[in-house]
Amino acid sequence: MGRYYPLFFLGLTAFAFILSIFGFMNMIPSLITLPILFVSIYLTIFSFTNRKRFKGLS
Repeated sequence: MGRYYPLFFLGLTAFAFILSIFGFMNMIPSLITLPILFVSIYLTIFSFTNRKRFKGLS
């Protein structure tokens, strides 16, 4: 399941972008759509750059 997170967040970003366009057309409040877009972009970038790291031998 972990390898599907980037694809899921990429789809979520596309959906949030469409909602943001609706927000710019004043169909949905932009106050709601822009934070959703920001969080989805953040999660997408985080899921693509997150990897298992060596934390030491302790």
